Amino acid sequence: MLSRLIAKDYRNFTQLDVEIPSSGLVVIGENGQGKTNLLEAVAYLALLRSFRGGRDADVVRFGATAFHVRAQLRAPSAFHVVTVGFEKGSRRKRATLDGVEQPRLTGALGAVPSVLFSPADVALVAGGPSERRRYLDVLLALSSRAYLQALQSYRSALLRRNAALRTAQRDGARRSDHEARVSVWEPALAEHGGVVAAARHAFVRDHAARFTELSAAIGERQTMQMKYAASGSACAEDQLVSADAQTEGYRRAYQQQRTQELRRGITLVGPHRDDLPLLLGGRDLRTFGSAGQQRSAAIALRLLELSTLREAVGYPPLLLLDDPFAELDLRRSERVLSLLADAGASQLLLAVPRREDIPAAFTRLEQRSMSDGVLQPLAGAVGAAP
Repeated sequence: MLSRLIAKDYRNFTQLDVEIPSSGLVVIGENGQGKTNLLEAVAYLALLRSFRGGRDADVVRFGATAFHVRAQLRAPSAFHVVTVGFEKGSRRKRATLDGVEQPRLTGALGAVPSVLFSPADVALVAGGPSERRRYLDVLLALSSRAYLQALQSYRSALLRRNAALRTAQRDGARRSDHEARVSVWEPALAEHGGVVAAARHAFVRDHAARFTELSAAIGERQTMQMKYAASGSACAEDQLVSADAQTEGYRRAYQQQRTQELRRGITLVGPHRDDLPLLLGGRDLRTFGSAGQQRSAAIALRLLELSTLREAVGYPPLLLLDDPFAELDLRRSERVLSLLADAGASQLLLAVPRREDIPAAFTRLEQRSMSDGVLQPLAGAVGAAP
């Protein structure tokens, strides 16, 4: 899908211009040289932000005023050229699809679909609920335009309701005045929150068994489970995937919680407070799982993401592997490689610190070395000049 990547003034790249073979590319380099930056630039074209959570201004190369990332694509992509740029001075971000600037950035979201595997993914398991909520939000927003719109509308209404609650808490004026200012945002909050919650419940319902299967296939002997923990819409079990039922549940919850929320100055109910608990033998994997078990669960989540996006877009997303086997033993690494092959990924970018870290299955790929933001052929490697 990706035939050429150009990144100007992105991280430590002054001008990166690399052609990507149809099967993919291996980038070899020590830490801090830029190999992960290359993967990040590709992922930026899907997420329109850094997967590391950095601000756009921090992604601009030191001393530069803007960055620009451009991808040239081949079939089965729907586009030929996708670009994203950001200017520090104006703080404006622009995205184009085949030369047409998108009036809304979300129009370009997911234009170059990709899935990243990295040792840092363990935060999906070991981190707090916000890490797992973000996982669900990114996955579902990239695979469903309706989910993206509902999520944006929900966050907007939540921001305004929380502002009204903080004002009420600070001013301490007549309760009836503040209740009106707070409750005005509740219909939108309930409606869009209902769509978000129902979609998340549906994803977990449809993929929980597969998560357990993938964990076992990676090598976990104890049963791993994925569940959804809601913060209080109080829906019946058989209505959890109904947006209408979730909406009605939130309406009731906001009425019941309003007095407490006015006192505390924050919205206490809604999908922004939910979690995706992962269990090991019925116990919290975050607390009772070893580092290896948590890593296996994180890989299983990424494999679910890969299959879900493939279903949504109709072809395999680009696979980005950032030294993904660094913390896995040989047996688990081989099983993960087998699962990736089963997933049908057709193009991948692999970043590793040393040549001997390349799995045997990927030694056929063209290899380049990365040093101080400059990509060069690797002597004696596949694809190198004789």
